[in-house]
Amino acid sequence: MRVHGAKNSTLPLLAACLLCGGECVLHNCPQLSDVGITIQILRHLGCQVQREGSTVTVDSSQIHNFDIPDEWMREMRSSIVFLGAILARTGKAELSFPGGCELGPRPIDLHLSALKKLGVQIHEDHGRLHCSVRHGLRGKNIGFSFPSVGATENVMLATVLAKGTTVITNAACEPEICDLAAFLNACGARVQGAGSSTIVIQGVEHLHGCEHHVIPDRIAAATLLSAAAVTGSGILLRGIEPAHLEPVLPVFEEAGCELIVRGKELTIMPPERLSPLQSVRTMPYPGFPTDAQAPIMAMACVAQGTSVFVENIFESRYKHVGELTRLGARIKVEGRVAVIEGVGHLSGASVQAADLRGGAALVVAGLAAEGVTQVNHVRYIDRGYEHLEQTLAQLGANIVRLDD
Repeated sequence: MRVHGAKNSTLPLLAACLLCGGECVLHNCPQLSDVGITIQILRHLGCQVQREGSTVTVDSSQIHNFDIPDEWMREMRSSIVFLGAILARTGKAELSFPGGCELGPRPIDLHLSALKKLGVQIHEDHGRLHCSVRHGLRGKNIGFSFPSVGATENVMLATVLAKGTTVITNAACEPEICDLAAFLNACGARVQGAGSSTIVIQGVEHLHGCEHHVIPDRIAAATLLSAAAVTGSGILLRGIEPAHLEPVLPVFEEAGCELIVRGKELTIMPPERLSPLQSVRTMPYPGFPTDAQAPIMAMACVAQGTSVFVENIFESRYKHVGELTRLGARIKVEGRVAVIEGVGHLSGASVQAADLRGGAALVVAGLAAEGVTQVNHVRYIDRGYEHLEQTLAQLGANIVRLDD
């Protein structure tokens, strides 16, 4: 099974197309609802956007708007990444605070304070942000108190066309940051150090279009590996980037799975009964990703023993726990710590997804449950997985989507 392109890379790459003033071609773009909203935003701003299969072509030569409608900001938190790009292209921007999955406090203070240092004036009026740049963006030294992926991306997008040099310290190191830097450099930008905690950006006068392949989605890959492990099924994933999966692969090995990596392919062979996970702690990359916590917790629910998870990124990322217990899982949560006592089997029930990755976890658990599991509110799952039910069905799962 081939893994689709990374959602968390596609969205900032599409926003970056605004900076080029010409035509950009992105291959391996997944068909997700969040990508669809991003394309709508680009069209609203004035871009010509065409999609053929997994290839999206963006012509940003004509831009006539600088705002993002409130309904799109509320629907997708990642829409905040447009702020830096719009400011760099038009010198002004207007948008509301972003929405998306409710995972606890995720303030955009880091974004706004960094942009202010670059010369952006920001006025808030009843939840609406009015931003402007009077004398052009100017490179500065930007230090983050936390390696925020979104804030790192916003500063990168804002400063590739700024005057002078920008140095980002305590920058996010995720593979998606490297993918964005590779795209920008292919367009003529001068970005160095992506993938490390210090990124140096030397502003250039203009960018041009390019052709780029989006990296594979490491979280989608981890979710499929969880589905294989929880059902005791051997599967082969194609089109993966092994280095990007290094933070999660040891967890599967600890559970007793045999992993074989050959080039861009990965085979998983699970044991008859999974072993427990001693301690899974979510951390910024290259630590264990918070986005993989929920699907792998679903896997741990049927392990032979007790597993411990510590969520260090988001406060409210255990919303799937209550729904997993409806399936028969034994989970106790205290603060950021979840203790899972593995059970011999799960039982099907009607459950509700409350966010993207939690919804995926319920699907994973449902694959292992006896009887029928009905996962509702699948719109959350559609934000980050391309036709998840079709993918799993091709791997042998008995799964269908029911139209409401």
